[in-house]
Amino acid sequence: MARVRCITEMGMGVDVHGKDATKAAKRAVSDAIRHSSLGFFRMLGKTAKDMFVDVTIAVPDPGAVDTAAVAKELPYGTVTVAAVKGGLEIPAEQGTDSILIANAAVIVSLDDGT
Repeated sequence: MARVRCITEMGMGVDVHGKDATKAAKRAVSDAIRHSSLGFFRMLGKTAKDMFVDVTIAVPDPGAVDTAAVAKELPYGTVTVAAVKGGLEIPAEQGTDSILIANAAVIVSLDDGT
């Protein structure tokens, strides 16, 4: 099976208070897919169930991301989520709070049948 990349979407999500990497990651995925409607599958004889959706989330602490919770943001396809080091944490001027920014890359591919 060879996969063909069909769609690449990028998004950004923020948790303004609480430093919740999963919340920021889910918002980044939602941002990436919010304006997408993938209607071309019928033309290819495929359905949304045939998609492979690979998500990369970049946050300062990748271990803090609940990848299973992030995967639930995607309604279709075989979903994999990987968290990597990146994103941005902006410490508050006072206290221990921070703004946490996550970046997401959502890649949709299909099996080309070969």
